[in-house]
Amino acid sequence: MPSGALPITVRGLVRRYGRVAALDGIDLDVARGEFLTLLGPSGSGKTTLLMILAGFIRPDAGSIRFGDVEMVRTPPHKRNLGVVFQSYALFPHMDVAANIAFPLVLRHVGATETRRRVQAALDLVQLGPLGSRRVDQLSGGQRQRVALARAIVFDPGILLMDEPLSALDKKLREQMQIELRHLHRRLGTTVIYVTHDQREALTLSDRIAVINHGRVQQIDSPQRLYEAPASHFVADFIGDSTFLNITVCDGVARWRDLAITTAKPMRDGRYLLVLRSEKLMLDKDSSALNRIDAEVIEVVYQGDSVRIDARLAGGEVVTLHELARAGRIASWPSPGDHVRLALDPADTILVPAP
Repeated sequence: MPSGALPITVRGLVRRYGRVAALDGIDLDVARGEFLTLLGPSGSGKTTLLMILAGFIRPDAGSIRFGDVEMVRTPPHKRNLGVVFQSYALFPHMDVAANIAFPLVLRHVGATETRRRVQAALDLVQLGPLGSRRVDQLSGGQRQRVALARAIVFDPGILLMDEPLSALDKKLREQMQIELRHLHRRLGTTVIYVTHDQREALTLSDRIAVINHGRVQQIDSPQRLYEAPASHFVADFIGDSTFLNITVCDGVARWRDLAITTAKPMRDGRYLLVLRSEKLMLDKDSSALNRIDAEVIEVVYQGDSVRIDARLAGGEVVTLHELARAGRIASWPSPGDHVRLALDPADTILVPAP
C-alpha cells in the first residue's frame, strides 16, 4: 500500500437545496486503502457526497478530514485527489499521453519525470503502446482506462469515481469491474466509488454504504449487507426479493398458520420475511426446511436458469430461479401446477416491518 493513501472521516455532513436536504447528517469512516462504494437510487445524495469530498460543492455543516487534516475549506486542486467522472472528461484535442500528463503539467513536474509517470500509468491500465493515439480513436473501454490513468498518474492519496462504467456495455462493464478490483489491489489507494448498480457494488467493494434520502441506511461488507440487511429498504434495494408480513410471538415466527424457523432467535414483534429468488427451492422433502405451498403462474427458460413465478395462498407472487441443467426439462413445473417452495432456515432473513 502506498504511503500516500489516506483515511477519510466525515462527521455531521449536511447539504441543503432550499428545503430539501440532499445530505442530512452523514457520518462516515473510510479506512486507509479501503474501497468503499456509495450505493443508492437516483437522488439519494451519493453523488452530492462525492462532489463535497472532491471540493466541488461546499457543505452547509459538518467536517471532512483526510488523515488528520480538515478539508472543508480546502479548494479541490489542493486536496491531492484523483477523480474519474461518468463522462470521463477527456480533452479531445490532446492525444492519450497528453491527457494523462495534464495533472503533472499542472503540478510543474519535469518533462523526463512526466514521460516516465505517463508510461507507467499507461502500462498499469494496459494501454502501453497507445500514448500517441487520438482520444476519438479509442473505444469506450479504452477511454475509461485513459481517464483512470489520468486520475492515478500523480499518486493521489484518495481516488473518487462517479459511475465510471455506466456508459459501457454489459460484457465490457463486467470485465472492467474485475480489472478495477485488481488495480486497486496493486495501488492500495483509498477509493470512494459511486454507483446505483447493486451487482457492481457487490463485485468491487470492501464495504458498501447504502444511502437514501441523504442518510446512510447501512454500511457493511457486501456479504453482510446482502445476507443481513438492516431494513426493508436495504433488503429491497439489494437483491430480487418478495416480502411477507411475519409476526413473532413468544419467540415463534408465523406467516398465516405456518411456523417459520430462523437461524437465530427473534424478539417478539412485526417483521418482513425476505424471500430471495435464488434462495427459494422446489420440492425439497425435508422437515428441516421452511415449506410454503404455491401455484405456478409462469415458467421462463433463460439459458443458464429457469425463472418460475408462483402465487402464494395470500396472493403474493414470488420468483425463484432453478439452474437449467441438461435432462431436467421434464421435471420443471407448468403454469397451474401446485408446488411446494422450500427455504433453508439459514437463508431465512427477517427485517423490521416499516
